[in-house]
Order: sequence, then C-alpha cells, then structure tokens
Amino acid sequence: MEKRYYHFEVVPEDKGKRLDKFIVENLPKDFSRVFLQKLIADGHIVVNNAAAKSNHKILPGELIDVEIPKAVKSKIEPEKIKLNIVYEDKDLLVVNKASGMVVHPAPGSKSKTLVNALLAHCKNLSGIGGVLKPGIVHRIDKDVSGLLVVAKTDRAHHKLADQFKDKTASRVYYAVVKGVVQLDNGIIDLPIGRSARDRKKMAVSFERSKDAVTKYKVLERFKAASLLEIKLGTGRTHQIRVHMAYIGHPILGDVKYGTTTKDIKRPALHAKMLGFTHPVTGKYMQFKTELPRDIKELVAKLKKS
Repeated sequence: MEKRYYHFEVVPEDKGKRLDKFIVENLPKDFSRVFLQKLIADGHIVVNNAAAKSNHKILPGELIDVEIPKAVKSKIEPEKIKLNIVYEDKDLLVVNKASGMVVHPAPGSKSKTLVNALLAHCKNLSGIGGVLKPGIVHRIDKDVSGLLVVAKTDRAHHKLADQFKDKTASRVYYAVVKGVVQLDNGIIDLPIGRSARDRKKMAVSFERSKDAVTKYKVLERFKAASLLEIKLGTGRTHQIRVHMAYIGHPILGDVKYGTTTKDIKRPALHAKMLGFTHPVTGKYMQFKTELPRDIKELVAKLKKS
C-alpha cells in the first residue's frame, strides 16, 4: 500500500463528534477503527497541525490532516515449518497452533515462529500488523495451543480486527484447572494490568489496568481438578491464566501463574473454538478442534485418580 493523504475541514454538522468516529465515517471503509486509532496515537492524524487524542471532540473550522503511511515490507525469513491449517481461502486462513510455537518474532524469538511458517506457506500476508506481525489479527500465548485466524489482505485484516474489538468474534477455550470449582458457571470481571512485582507477568490490578471479563462453565469435575469451558469477553494478555489463578484455580501446568504437575509440561489451555464473520463474503464461520494429545492424556489420568 502506497502512502496516502486526506484533508478535511470540520463542518457545523459534525460539531462534538469524537475524532476517531469522524475519521472512520469519512475515510474509505478499507481502514478499520483499530487501525485508525493507532494512526491517531502515532501522530499520523493531526488537528490544526497538532497531535490529538482519539476522544478529541472536533469543532467547526478545525482542519484534520491524515497520513496513511506506506506499508513496510516484512524482513522476516520464511521457514518451512509444518502447519495444521484448518481452513484457507484467498483472504484468510485458520491455523490450529501447536503449543510451544511463538506467534510472531520478538526479542529472544526471532525464528521458528508462526509468522516464519506462514511466510513460507503463502507469499502474501496483510501488512497492517506491522513488520514483525504480518497477517496477525490476534494471538495466543506460546505454550497455549489452538485456533488463530490470519489475514492475507489488508481489507480482511481491518474487518477481522474490528470484530475482535467489537467482541463479535467468538473464542472458546478448554482448560484444566487446579481444584474442584464449586459453581457450575461463573463470570470473572476484574481489570488486568502489568504486575507490580514482576514486570514479565500480568495481574489483577486496579491501577493502570484494562477491563477484563472471563466467563466459565464447569464441564467435568475430578478429585482435585476441573475441566472448564471458558469464553472471553475481552482479550487481555494472559487473561484466562491470570483470572483463574486469582480465584484460586490456576491452570494445571502453568508454572508462571502458580501450578506445577508431572502430568503436563505446559499450561493445560487450548483455544478450541473460533467464530467470526468472513470479512469479504459476510458469511459467519465457526471452527472447532479436538483437544491436543497432552491435554487428553491429562484428562484421562484425572478421571482414573
């Protein structure tokens, strides 16, 4: 995508509108609200030649300038790594990610990531996620397995990103947690932010945090553990792991947030179902996977105990 510029003068009819809402209404529909809000935060959208916030209330006569930067070509090396592709068309693909695979390159993980594998599988991925995250609309943790949707085009990326932000995309996880969960159903509505004790961890926090909502249902109870179905109301970093640990039922195998077990070597958490509206056809699509072998074996052992 080449660099593009847009210029607007606010008319009286638009008085009081949020800047991000005005921009979404007046720019081509190819651009998602998430993408445009990031442009505002990065200073690519200015009001009267000055930086502004997304919630700025515009006034008649104000001049708004928009710069859509040129997409930067990824420098990540393609790597032929086997992928479990559940679905694929010209706009997107759905991958069942194995545990142990990092989603995109980062310090300490510059190769053997999902992105490296994707670049070897298909030549074109959307550039909206940035140089290190081509095609990546959402992510799951390295040691968590399960379903991810990947965008091949910018148009698909914008529309999918909006669904995750608007919570119209649905994600269902299965988790094996420590202890017998007493309530059949529950909602954990507690904000999550960076841990004050360990900056590499997240924690329930009421300072510099974001709202986080996790819904769970008990599928099966064992002697000292429970199998849960978990639905995300939000998508915060480590959300399920933090919330379950906070209520005293950390995910089995999740050393980072409080449990160890000889029966599984990683968090017993799997993104089992993913649903969204296709960004081009408008058709609702839903994908499901089987539990991976290590979690199946864990559940089998718990049933026998």
